[in-house]
Amino acid sequence: MKLTYKLLILFLVVLAACGKPSNQGDAEGNDAEGNDNPNQALYDQVMNLHDEAMPKMEDIYKIKSQLQEKIANSPDLVKERKEALEHIILVLDSANNAMMGWMHQFNPLPDSTDEEQARAYLESEIEKIKEVNQTMINALEQAKEEASKN
Repeated sequence: MKLTYKLLILFLVVLAACGKPSNQGDAEGNDAEGNDNPNQALYDQVMNLHDEAMPKMEDIYKIKSQLQEKIANSPDLVKERKEALEHIILVLDSANNAMMGWMHQFNPLPDSTDEEQARAYLESEIEKIKEVNQTMINALEQAKEEASKN
């Protein structure tokens, strides 16, 4: 039970950290749309993809909890069924870890960085977050399919 509360608290902290507005101005009062940074649109795209993926973390947590309860509350569960549910839980954990890993490694380059280098970095991050999002979608689809079985 303690692990569930710890995971919930971790999720809420991550969610709060990711909830900042994407159109914040910089220290000089420039807004995101009015500055001279040509890579702002790419950064905004990365953040939009991130914001699209974040709610899936809650979905992953919920369905994982349901599957864990199903295992815990079914002592007569057939071995193969239990293994299938445990496998799906691992898939969900992997998808969640992919998102957490991406968030931890994402580090936009400072404005003083060469524009081409910054553009290349942001373009690679767009591809990475798209892949993470798809991993999460696939994991959730598999989990929902498995959860619907008796």
